[in-house]
Amino acid sequence: QVQLVESGGGSVQAGGSLRLSCAASGYAYSSYCMGWFRQAPGKEREWVSLISAYGGTSYADSVKGRFTISRDNAKNTLYLQMNSLKPEDTAMYYCAADSRGGYCSTRIRGYNVWGQGTQVTVSS
Repeated sequence: QVQLVESGGGSVQAGGSLRLSCAASGYAYSSYCMGWFRQAPGKEREWVSLISAYGGTSYADSVKGRFTISRDNAKNTLYLQMNSLKPEDTAMYYCAADSRGGYCSTRIRGYNVWGQGTQVTVSS
């Protein structure tokens, strides 16, 4: 069973950058679809980005052009580079894995393994 641990969150001013990391332990990480989600206080968890086992990527419109997802399969680590941060990016960020195979989903139910989250706070 894959376990995920996020890190790299913190507080930053608008326009700043952060890089989130998600360390995975367990088998077959390199074959999993991986995703980033976020949840702001009082709001539903929303999809941010995903990367397939082959490196294909997709982004929510709200972060396109500012965020970059990547994975290092040799290190079993997923990344989210966040640039030009805005106050509306403030949220708890979660990485997720789909160990069941199939196409990569933008939906919460498309992932069966979740990390504990890392907080990102962007001040204006």
